[in-house]
Amino acid sequence: MAGVTRWTGREAGLLRKAMRKTGKAFAELVGVNPRQIPRWEGRGETLELSLANQAALDTVLAQADPAVQQRFATLLTERAAVEQDERAEELLRRDTRTSRHPVDGKLMTVVDEGIYLSGPDSRSVWLEPYRIDVYPTTNADYERFVSATGHRSPRHWSAGRCPDDLVTHPVVWVTWHDATAYARWAGKTLPTAQQWEKAARGPRGRLYPWGNDPTAAKCNVSETGIDATTPVSRYQSGVSPYGAFDLCGNVWEWCSTEEQPGSGRYELKGSAFTSPFERTTPSLQNAANATMQDNDTGFRCVSPP
Repeated sequence: MAGVTRWTGREAGLLRKAMRKTGKAFAELVGVNPRQIPRWEGRGETLELSLANQAALDTVLAQADPAVQQRFATLLTERAAVEQDERAEELLRRDTRTSRHPVDGKLMTVVDEGIYLSGPDSRSVWLEPYRIDVYPTTNADYERFVSATGHRSPRHWSAGRCPDDLVTHPVVWVTWHDATAYARWAGKTLPTAQQWEKAARGPRGRLYPWGNDPTAAKCNVSETGIDATTPVSRYQSGVSPYGAFDLCGNVWEWCSTEEQPGSGRYELKGSAFTSPFERTTPSLQNAANATMQDNDTGFRCVSPP
């Protein structure tokens, strides 16, 4: 995984937890007095460690087992998401475009009617107004659907239940048919490829939701080194002009648009944590068979305004 840019007491504490070490055992690995560890963790982000200690922690992380590195990346991501959730919710509450859907309770944002610049050639396309989910459908959202309808659960759930550590992550291992069934239950539909693209690019044809700068740090793609889904509210700096999250990276999203009429293949948008950043542009075209399911494919829904 990628290294830590700046080690503070917070990151050191998360690494210790990921390694499942006592303070004494962790201190021996880092080469510091055991009394330092509770001090580091107690001061958290307010304590930037010395350069020597930062170098020692770099070495400990680099030499750790892949399972430890993955746990550390997950802990970092979950902590960031928790810290940002409250701020994100407050900002969304202030946004008059957002409201909660009466069936599945998801936040939705309004995309106004009008022309937007579509596709790699930025041609002008008119769309009627609609609402789109602010976040992709999460495992928690999908679990309510499964409980209400008896629909089959995704293959990565244990005993038909959503894993506790993935509640706020986008649901994956869902086919186009699964996504359509959820949308029908919620009184929504899957977005057309054009609806999805306008929500991501805005009316003026941005290359990315945040603008035209190719910044991989604004989304969960392969360059981040996380190699897994992340909570849907994680990347606030990558939000679209309409306030929608995760329209680049994290998971590919099913659309209702067929690649060719009658082909049984439907468009996918947005790229995923498995994708190189060069494939994140919302204008990019991708498609798959309706029965395809994978660990990097999910969806979000739209409804009338």
